[in-house]
Amino acid sequence: MNVLLISTYELGHQPLSLASPAAWLRRAGAAVTCVDASVSPLTAAMAAEAGLIALSVPMHTATRLALELLPRLRAAAPNAFIVCYGLYAPLNAAMLRAAGADCCLGGEVEELLTTIWQRLAAGERPPAVDAIALNRLDLVPPDRSGLPPLNRYATLINGAETRLAGYTETTRGCKHLCRHCPVVPVYNGRFRVVPRETVLADIRAQVAAGARHITFGDPDFLNGPGHVLPIVRAMHAEFPDLTYDVTIKVEHILRYAHLLPELRATGCIMAVSAVEALDDEILARFDKRHTRADVARAVALLRANDIALNATFVAFTPWTTRQIYRDLLLGIAELGLIESVAPVQYGLRLLIPAGSRLLELPDVRALVRPFDPAGLVYPWRHPDPAMDTLQQAVLELAQCGDHCGMSRTAFYQRLLDLCDQVIGPGPRPATLPPSLPIPRLSEPWYCCAEPNNQQLAARYL
Repeated sequence: MNVLLISTYELGHQPLSLASPAAWLRRAGAAVTCVDASVSPLTAAMAAEAGLIALSVPMHTATRLALELLPRLRAAAPNAFIVCYGLYAPLNAAMLRAAGADCCLGGEVEELLTTIWQRLAAGERPPAVDAIALNRLDLVPPDRSGLPPLNRYATLINGAETRLAGYTETTRGCKHLCRHCPVVPVYNGRFRVVPRETVLADIRAQVAAGARHITFGDPDFLNGPGHVLPIVRAMHAEFPDLTYDVTIKVEHILRYAHLLPELRATGCIMAVSAVEALDDEILARFDKRHTRADVARAVALLRANDIALNATFVAFTPWTTRQIYRDLLLGIAELGLIESVAPVQYGLRLLIPAGSRLLELPDVRALVRPFDPAGLVYPWRHPDPAMDTLQQAVLELAQCGDHCGMSRTAFYQRLLDLCDQVIGPGPRPATLPPSLPIPRLSEPWYCCAEPNNQQLAARYL
């Protein structure tokens, strides 16, 4: 019996969310086809030939696209057992089931998917039961055979140099409880390590496939420093020219500042950090456990260690006033971060999905409207309508700038003009810092963004 694993979007990376369960299923004897529908055709024939179809939904965009795809999968394969798995699956189970899924799984799903296949292969119909599994699995090296080559995915751009980029994870989940984070409702402050040799085997396979840079996609690379440091030491010893990037909380950049020199010495050239805001009251609402002053210290530490910062933001929230947004723009310039912020980050709107810890706050419960099953969020409107207008205009400018190849400094200047037009004239930086491009990945969209128009226009089957 054939298995069809589908990814609709994974941030421009070759999908680990397919490669890991594929390894488990193939080891059990399953014939597995992996389709990354963001870059490869997905046909009705593929679905019709599968007894088990599993869609990866690790983020908001992927889940929105899966909702569009599920009815067509069900029509093409009416008797198949269809599973949605990933962070967003259990939280949106009712909507995904209504669209055609049989069950929704979250957490450590490889063993559950294998058990479902074994029951189907034995002629049994598995129970349609949703589940979140957090048991510790002895994860095996991912099997990336059948996936598109790395040159179909995001690349590292470092000045005039371009490198093929691989992707792996050393841990899953997160020990922190940031209120707006989609990891929290599933893992609830827990994280699981991926065996060291499994990570290194995955890196070796991707280097053999042409990777010269690795993205470590852990929610926070320094959740377990004692686990990750031996991995990057071994990786660097085996591949001394390989570079990598990581994601680290501001809080951990400060706490583990003494580890930054070793990260840089082993090839780390970039750190992604969810700064989210430069307003301390908004940061407190998010329970980020850092302040604007902490951000400035973290920026200085990374700069001192020659590690580029890729800062991410939730620029528009119900509490983002015209003055706060202006202050965000001024702060980014003052900190010398214009080259560190992708244009889309200036336009990202707070998403409040099912299970969000933000709903613990009485004022959030008071401002949200009923859950939108199509958008998979609790909608909200800004008390100042001009801020909603500005947010849409900023996103449109970001998409236009991306298509036109606009530099980040040029975008920033256009953004200041846009703000003057929509919310009235305001202060500007006296001078802009020198435009010195930093290492970055070529994928411009991020997990906490709504799908863009191109993604929503895509049609499968």
